[in-house]
Amino acid sequence: MTLFTGSSDTQHIRGIDIILLLCVFIIFYGVFYLSQGMTVPFSMTNEPKIDLDPIMLPYYGGRSILRIFIAFIVSLLFSIVYGYIAAKSASARKILIPLLDILQSIPVLGFLSATIIMFINLFPHSLAGVEIASIFAIFTSMAWNMTFSFYQSILSEPRDLTEATKVLHLNSWQRFLHLDLPVSIIGLIWNSMMSFGGAWFFLAASEAISVMGQDIQLPGVGSYLAVATAEGNMTAMLYAIVTMLIMILLIDQLFWRPLVVWSQKFKVELSESEIQPTSWVYDILHASWLMNNIVNKVLQPPFRLVSFIISQLAAVTDRIHDELQARHQKQTALYLIKIIICLCFLYLLYSPAHSTLLNIRDVKVGDIGDAFILGTYTLLRVLAALLIGALWTIPVGVAIGLRPKLSEKLQPVIQIIASFPANMIFPFVTILFLKYNFNFEIGSVFLMILGTQWYILFNVIAGAMSIPNDLLEAASVFHITGWQKWRYLILPSIFPHLLTGLITASGGAWNASIVSEIVVWKNHPLVAKGLGAYVSQATAEGNWPQIIIGVMIMCIFVVAVNRFLWRRLYELAESRFHVE
Repeated sequence: MTLFTGSSDTQHIRGIDIILLLCVFIIFYGVFYLSQGMTVPFSMTNEPKIDLDPIMLPYYGGRSILRIFIAFIVSLLFSIVYGYIAAKSASARKILIPLLDILQSIPVLGFLSATIIMFINLFPHSLAGVEIASIFAIFTSMAWNMTFSFYQSILSEPRDLTEATKVLHLNSWQRFLHLDLPVSIIGLIWNSMMSFGGAWFFLAASEAISVMGQDIQLPGVGSYLAVATAEGNMTAMLYAIVTMLIMILLIDQLFWRPLVVWSQKFKVELSESEIQPTSWVYDILHASWLMNNIVNKVLQPPFRLVSFIISQLAAVTDRIHDELQARHQKQTALYLIKIIICLCFLYLLYSPAHSTLLNIRDVKVGDIGDAFILGTYTLLRVLAALLIGALWTIPVGVAIGLRPKLSEKLQPVIQIIASFPANMIFPFVTILFLKYNFNFEIGSVFLMILGTQWYILFNVIAGAMSIPNDLLEAASVFHITGWQKWRYLILPSIFPHLLTGLITASGGAWNASIVSEIVVWKNHPLVAKGLGAYVSQATAEGNWPQIIIGVMIMCIFVVAVNRFLWRRLYELAESRFHVE
């Protein structure tokens, strides 16, 4: 398996190549034009204002898409580096995975509260600080899901392929390039699609920032919707929803669908299914003289050069590692690495930690007890959301993953539904709740489900798509059907992916509690007792002691559940459920 290929080509330039060249130019120009708006002058008294004129929506949509793609690229790099280190080093895993549990449990508004002022101070008199804070908030809604996926994929690598890398004496870089990354591609792509859904979900919260008693509105569809909702402008809200649907559909067809088709070449199997997913964009790019020459003559040479250099460095590093291990000095090297990592984290966390220490003296013991009780309410809602979500996502996800034709038809629909931010329909649901006096303590569970069930579905689809076709054919030959097929083939095969989906859905549910436990229509708020509403209200009021209490209690709940439930299931997945 290789990641970077271009077909040998004897074609000549065609009309479609001219169109593709024009599209590439438009994309680069659009990025340049939109990025200029990220560095305009800014101050607390000179803030951007959102214009509800629908003619502004294409520009606002472009700004939102640019933020999400920047956050996605950073998230992808973070996921690969962080997940690789955690999977390859047992000692580093003891630090990195619990830390990841904590990071995914901190709500987006919690990150914004801790970082917005810091980024504004780093870029005074420029909108860049607020833009980076918004991108960082979007990053926090994307990265953890992708990281868990990559980490679990490496742990679940087929043992025969792992043994083959040892027999062939591949160094760490060669193994990463030819095994670790390819086997994780399918899961990583589907979880990236889900992460995009999470980004859309928190778009309004990351663009229309109400923090520390200050309202900051960045140009974007999320802030447009927030302003329209605050004013009760139904027409503007519908304009925002239609714009969001168009953007999601375009991104799905032009970006995600080609990646899904491309990812099939990395499926670990001995025989290939006769029915494969298709994409008209992938077919055009694959047949394009221009694209093939860009890949073969422009991108491949520097990639091969960089890969060769890294491979040589990796070979030297592996030899040093082996020598240190032979001399029983491995622990010393690991301790030095841990110290360096800790120093880096201390440096990055100094500013928020300093602010926390200044405010922690105002924390009251009684508030901590109340927050624990509210956390219990939210925990029950999270568990209910996971159970209800799993009941339908497992059978539907398996059906889609095992049927490429069905996947081709339903993927755009699922992508639109999953990516469409559920909090956009919260105002409409709020109207129904107010009209029929529905119990919002229960209703908030369904709002939570709208934003988190997709984590399970996308991971189940990825797991089902990863089942080798030869195993499916063997089950058919031996007439293994019904419950036996589910028990002995499907459930064991998708279990690692399902577990990743449940873990990330759990973290997403805790995160979504900040927008699902408190919703407002004009001046009519609906509030459910829970930690999410507690943190959301504290953030809007700029109440630092309550923000600290809420975030810390949320971390404690999430880490405890992950430690005593998810981690044990991960060990089970690693030891028993491998596709060999």
